[in-house]
Amino acid sequence: MSSDQYHRDVPLKNISILLWHWPFRRAYRLIGDKCLTMFNISHCSLTDNTSTFSTADVVVFHHQELSRGLSSLPLHLARPASQHWVWLSMEPPVNNANLSRFNGLFNWTMSYRRDADISIPYGKTIMTRDDPGFQAVSNRSCLVSWVVSKYRPQQARAAIYESLKKYIPIEVYGKWNRKPLSDKKLLPTIAKCLFYLSFENSEAKDYITEKLWRNAFQAGAIPVVLGPSRATYEAVAPPHSFIHVTDFKHTADLAAYLKHVSADRQTYEMYFKWHRTHSIKTYTDWRERLCQICVKYHNLPVNKVYQDLERWVNN
Repeated sequence: MSSDQYHRDVPLKNISILLWHWPFRRAYRLIGDKCLTMFNISHCSLTDNTSTFSTADVVVFHHQELSRGLSSLPLHLARPASQHWVWLSMEPPVNNANLSRFNGLFNWTMSYRRDADISIPYGKTIMTRDDPGFQAVSNRSCLVSWVVSKYRPQQARAAIYESLKKYIPIEVYGKWNRKPLSDKKLLPTIAKCLFYLSFENSEAKDYITEKLWRNAFQAGAIPVVLGPSRATYEAVAPPHSFIHVTDFKHTADLAAYLKHVSADRQTYEMYFKWHRTHSIKTYTDWRERLCQICVKYHNLPVNKVYQDLERWVNN
């Protein structure tokens, strides 16, 4: 695509972003210049006032509400020729149903996927100076923990858990076994354990959620990961910061390795050396995610239309 098909040469103006409906009906305050005051992103206006549709530069639609009939596209309104529609989802393909009816309507995708037009991961690794306040603690009261709310026996993570627990003790929390943890208790509980099972509910391209970024890294536990390939984790996570399930032929081998790491302080501390050179940032505020549209707006393709959205989602 030639450079004149991008917004690069457009003078900096206030980009107006309309969020058609809040994801999962959880609204945030938008009064004032949130992008500037909260995230130091200028020339970016956020609103959830649908009456501003005719003047919005970008309109964002969250897939879950559309697919469940909780919201609908404003196809009855005259859509400005320069307006861009964004399809937003932080869910893996298996949870994104009824996509074919949206063909030819959306210009940009917004997702955790690295190849999305607006990529908004659950977290990212940042180069930083040594964190003098961080200390790897090996004398913890628990070996492995796992927090799970929606347990499905047919999922890969369930099979690995059922096999792994035969060899090592695993402390399980969450709605599944009626031991839910409040936000306040989540990280302190995981922090008592040497390892955390960062098992994704779906093994999909680039799908790495808060199970890694928040639950494991922020709690200071070594993540044992199941999700996309090792190469994908290596591309986004701090160096030598995780243990990948697929590195082991059998769960017995994985269990044996976890026991070895727990007993060998030098090996254990190797998994925390990344704190000397890297830190992690998590994204949890929908406003920060929406403000990212303005950061990338001038480099996004002007004339792009997803004629087969389902094909992209399931790619």
